[in-house]
Amino acid sequence: MQRSQIEWTDATWNPVTGCTQISPGCGHCYAKTFAERFRGVPGHPYERGFDLQLRPERLDQPLRWKKPRTIFVNSMSDLFHEEVPDDYVHEVFEVMAAASQHRFQVLTKRAERLAELAPSLPWPEHVWMGVSVESQHWTSRIEHLRETSAAIKFLSCEPLLGPLELDLEGIDWVIVGGESGPGARPMQPDWARGVRDRCVEVAVPFFFKQWGAHDREGRRVGKKRAGRTLDDKLWIEKPQMHTFV
Repeated sequence: MQRSQIEWTDATWNPVTGCTQISPGCGHCYAKTFAERFRGVPGHPYERGFDLQLRPERLDQPLRWKKPRTIFVNSMSDLFHEEVPDDYVHEVFEVMAAASQHRFQVLTKRAERLAELAPSLPWPEHVWMGVSVESQHWTSRIEHLRETSAAIKFLSCEPLLGPLELDLEGIDWVIVGGESGPGARPMQPDWARGVRDRCVEVAVPFFFKQWGAHDREGRRVGKKRAGRTLDDKLWIEKPQMHTFV
């Protein structure tokens, strides 16, 4: 298990690592930046950098973690990447189904493949499914998410790269965040407010993760100084939680 610095989860589990860029939200991928630092380092888990790799030796990890926790699945990859075999996706879901002491959060940008595989996957209530929506162009991913039988369906609007008009029917949670790290693109306050106001209007829990590298005025001040409050409020709402067993 790797304890996570991500504000909306407790830990990460990476039965797959590595990925390829698919949309503008990938432009400054923190996972790629991290992994590529170790390319060519003999014996390091990321000796091959951000090349996609299956990690079957990690499949049973959640079954061995006895203390219940919320787990972000594949923080260093995308489970629905086209190079991940269907059978392997099923294995990951079978492990999640068996490890009911935990709560799993799966997030993808490859919503079309998600919709294709969803009918054959187990969907216990402790497995949450989300899609990334960084701009209006990618709201089509939400339609594919609705096709799944996930008990909790969520959106990650991070990095938020433009204003969004969202139909939140069937959506249980929305996360918004600005971009951090080298080359980060600033997030306009009204973009975040627009998503928040829509969530408040239809009573969908809203979680504001961070401003990112830039503050409300667009000044690059760093993630810590920019903070996490939106209009002087900390928005950390979450959907009704699965009860750990």
